[in-house]
Amino acid sequence: MDTVAKTQFINEFPLFQILSDVEKDRLADMLEFRVKNRYNFIYLPDEVSDTIFFLAKGTIKIGTHSTDGKEVIKSLIHPQAMFGELGLIGETHRQDFAQALKEEVHIYCIKVTDFKRLMRQNFELSDRVMTIFGGRLLRAENKLESLIFKDARTRIIEFIKDSVEKRGRRIGYEMLLKHSLTHQDIANITCTSRQTVTLVLNELRKSDLIYFNRGKILVRDMAKLA
Repeated sequence: MDTVAKTQFINEFPLFQILSDVEKDRLADMLEFRVKNRYNFIYLPDEVSDTIFFLAKGTIKIGTHSTDGKEVIKSLIHPQAMFGELGLIGETHRQDFAQALKEEVHIYCIKVTDFKRLMRQNFELSDRVMTIFGGRLLRAENKLESLIFKDARTRIIEFIKDSVEKRGRRIGYEMLLKHSLTHQDIANITCTSRQTVTLVLNELRKSDLIYFNRGKILVRDMAKLA
């Protein structure tokens, strides 16, 4: 991979902005660039957890399967995010899978041992990584509470609102979200069924709260979406 492209990626990646120029050069030497075609797996359960990944392009889902084979999507990874990082806190083999969605993904990867060495040399980097782990734990707790206390319709609507707030684009008074998810994916994220997702989306469209087609959701009024 071109060193210039690596350097540009490092300079634009939020986690690395606190590194010195010398540390950035060292990191560039450690990083390996990979391309995965759509729907390809980046890693699978039981593989050795010795590598950390940073997403440059595309969308990745992190998930697992229940004992009866049902897929559960734990999180979606978008560009400028780290994933597969549990090796930093003792995971020896993957518990989850990481899979590209409907488009090619570009990723950079680094060995856990190399990244730990960089963290030992830069306290602020270690602090930021711990903050990422803290955020991940909070999101997991919030999702558990949602499963316990909220019904399927509420979980689906909250997923739409959260996604739009984070990655949507304002168009006049409306918000447009472009995504790579199927109705089954949304069901696997919200722990509902594909039929329920379709029913709720059609109900919201009939009420003129949203409009959707393949790869796009347009929210008419965020305040009224409930």
